[in-house]
Formats: sequence, C-alpha cells, structure tokens
Amino acid sequence: MEDIVDRFRLDGQVAVVTGAGRGIGEGIALGLAQAGADVVLAARRTEEIESVAEKIKSLGQRALAVTTDVMDMVQVEKLAATALDSFGRLDCWVSNAGGADDRVPRTLLQMPERQWDFQLNLNLKAVWSGAQAAASVMKEHGGGTIINISSAAAGRASPFNGPYAVAKSGVDNLTQTLSSELARYNIRVNGVSPGPIPTEVFLEFLKLEEKDIPGLGKKLGIPLGRVGTPEDIAPAVVFLASSASSWMTGETMVIKGGHS
Repeated sequence: MEDIVDRFRLDGQVAVVTGAGRGIGEGIALGLAQAGADVVLAARRTEEIESVAEKIKSLGQRALAVTTDVMDMVQVEKLAATALDSFGRLDCWVSNAGGADDRVPRTLLQMPERQWDFQLNLNLKAVWSGAQAAASVMKEHGGGTIINISSAAAGRASPFNGPYAVAKSGVDNLTQTLSSELARYNIRVNGVSPGPIPTEVFLEFLKLEEKDIPGLGKKLGIPLGRVGTPEDIAPAVVFLASSASSWMTGETMVIKGGHS
C-alpha cells in the first residue's frame, strides 16, 4: 500500500500557474514546487514571475516564466503549448489570475460597461479559456487536473464589488460543468475559494495598510481570529493536484477561517 504522505507528492508533474508573480499565485507556485512539481509561471509583470522562478529553481525544481495576458486567448493557448514544448507534459493548470483594473468600489448602478466587461473577462472568461487550453493538451496525454481559484465573495452579496462576486460565482459553476464534461478524459476539475487574504489588491480596494492586518481578522468577525495568507491556500492546491484527491472532481474547497 502506498504511503499516505507520498500520495501528496507531485514529483515529475508540470504545473502552470497564472497570476503567479505575487500573493496567492506566488504561494501556490512555491507550494507546488515544494511538493515536487516543475512550474510554468504566467503573469503580465515579467520581473515578478522571473523572481518567483528563481525561488523555485533554488528549491531544486525547474521553472519557466512566460509573460502572459490571460484575457488574450491566443496568449493563453500559447502558454499551454509552451509548457508542453518546454517540459514535455502538462499535468496541472491553476487559474489564479484575477482582480480589477482600477480597484475603485462602485455599486452596480454606478458601474461603467468597460469595468463590468473587464472584470468578467479577467475573473471568469480567462478561467474558461485557461481550462480549454489546458484540457486540449491534457486529453491527448492521459489527463490531468485543473484548479480554479474562486472567492468566498461568490457565495454572498458583495456591495461595491458586484462584478467580481458575479464572476467568481460563475467560476464555481464553471468548475462543476467542466468537471462533468472532462471526466471522460481523466481530467479532474476542482476549485479553491479563499476568504480574506490581504494581497496588494485587497488592501488597496479597502484602503488599508500593512499595519492594519494584525487586527483585521477579528474586525471582520473571522472565528479563527486572523485573515489568511497565501500559505493557507497552497496546501489545498497541492492536495487537489495530487493523487490524494483522485476521487474528487467538481468541488470547490472553501478556506476562510470559519463561518461567521
């Protein structure tokens, strides 16, 4: 019988992580590498993903930084092809890139069409195009895993942040539908839904500073008393990418410090 801990290892796997230059994406990329995967890092900021690539190489894993705008389907398809051409396989695709462009709170009545379209394209359409590009490769090579990063905002009203929450709600349904359609190809599709994690976007949107973080968890009513970190999300992604979750598809894991 295989050792239970070994089932969480990703040795020999190749993973793509979008939005991998900082925050949750960086944490996920490093976590996958620590579990044994080689990682292709994608984001628009080249310097950031190159920096993360160097950290992964220092762990003894291969890494490749590919400057990518995930809202451009051609670039997303090229990203999948680059992973296959460079490393010979594509086992895991993590759609993490997301957020907003100007980070200005608005009601839905105040929302300009351009802002609505931008957020839906970045936070939902890019997840679909990523899954399409990844699955096109995986189904020809024995299968794989697709992991979509959602948000706890998907399950509740989100005043002043409507398009983001609507998009993430769509991601949860997209995960379910993809899981049903792709199971025949041995491709599992799951999601991770983080609660409040003080990334750069999060702090700027709420007009907070680093000094506000220590007491933020209690202020937000999080039962465990603190906000999350990228290191809280990475283990869930490693689990979903590994054989430890081999009988799991179409599910979204909620990680938010408890129900308030």
